[in-house]
Amino acid sequence: MFTSCEDGKKKAEEEKEKLERQEAERAAELQAEEERMEWEANSIAAKTMEDDSLSSFAGALQNAELAQAFTEEEGPYTIFAPTNEAFEKVDQATLDTLMKSENREELSELLKYHVVEDEITAEELSERIDEGNGEYTITTLSGASLTALKSGDDILLKDENGNTAKITKTDLEASNGVIHQIDGVVMRKKS
Repeated sequence: MFTSCEDGKKKAEEEKEKLERQEAERAAELQAEEERMEWEANSIAAKTMEDDSLSSFAGALQNAELAQAFTEEEGPYTIFAPTNEAFEKVDQATLDTLMKSENREELSELLKYHVVEDEITAEELSERIDEGNGEYTITTLSGASLTALKSGDDILLKDENGNTAKITKTDLEASNGVIHQIDGVVMRKKS
């Protein structure tokens, strides 16, 4: 009878330990889920969607099916995000064509031309331009290059066609990188 009570106590302790382990695992899973949700809420994609001046860029990210990638992927990325006013400078027929579902890949490549797989603050970009004797070549996620240069206190991005866009707002922090707003849509050279 003595062993039976001991067995009962042992089983009760094992059951209690098992429940405590399960509870700790559930708590850890909830914590991880909360952290993931907070991280995604502060992602590059979320930050562009929150900013009214970037609604055209955010819509283009969604249309190109890149919003989820820039929500979930760790990066770090630097996004040179054209403002709504920048998109207004692009020919409406060109925009309409890019936004069609059959042109999703072309739109995706255009947007990737605005993304660098590295986190570069405005200060770092300025330093790299100075170190490069007035220019800094950036390889974008599309594989093509942008050239950063200065004009007075402004930092400009020159695309492959020689057109420039000025960085108008800098260092918008996100969980997976940084966003700089630009006043133009940069375009790759057509092949």
